[in-house]
Amino acid sequence: MNNSPLEKQYSKWIILLSIVIPVAVAVLFFVKIPNAKPLPFLPPIYATINGITAVLLVIAVWAIKNGKVTLHQNLMKTAIGCSLLFLVMYIAYHMTTPSTKFGGEGAVKYVYFFILLTHILLSIAIIPLVLITYVRALAERFDRHRKIAKITFPLWLYVAITGVVVYLMIAPYYIY
Repeated sequence: MNNSPLEKQYSKWIILLSIVIPVAVAVLFFVKIPNAKPLPFLPPIYATINGITAVLLVIAVWAIKNGKVTLHQNLMKTAIGCSLLFLVMYIAYHMTTPSTKFGGEGAVKYVYFFILLTHILLSIAIIPLVLITYVRALAERFDRHRKIAKITFPLWLYVAITGVVVYLMIAPYYIY
């Protein structure tokens, strides 16, 4: 199947953003703004945004399966917006506030790091998947949109839910 002109137009942007966003986050994670006021209030906010994203994704799938196309479109745009808002707050937090170390011991420590690692790796992987899925919908290539959405949805949902889980697991160790 050939890409539509719209898909071709956005393909370079998808590739660029899929590389630039994770690299920028990784670099900015280690950049601290000198004399910046710490933002310790952000983690519960961005964890809540992750939770809202998960709910939006589930409702969006329900909406499209029930023929509510406009609702589905609006929910998906909102979910993308929530993910962008999360990203901005996450970067702001890590550029201004010292990192918190997980203090759990034993098996819970391994569970935490497994969830964290899979969350991070899949959060990188979903960037191109979300963008491709969205562009295919914009291009009205719904056959191709559905195929990739079946992959994108569970991965994005996992990232959103594990974002909340990671926060809940590390929250007791935050220093406010």
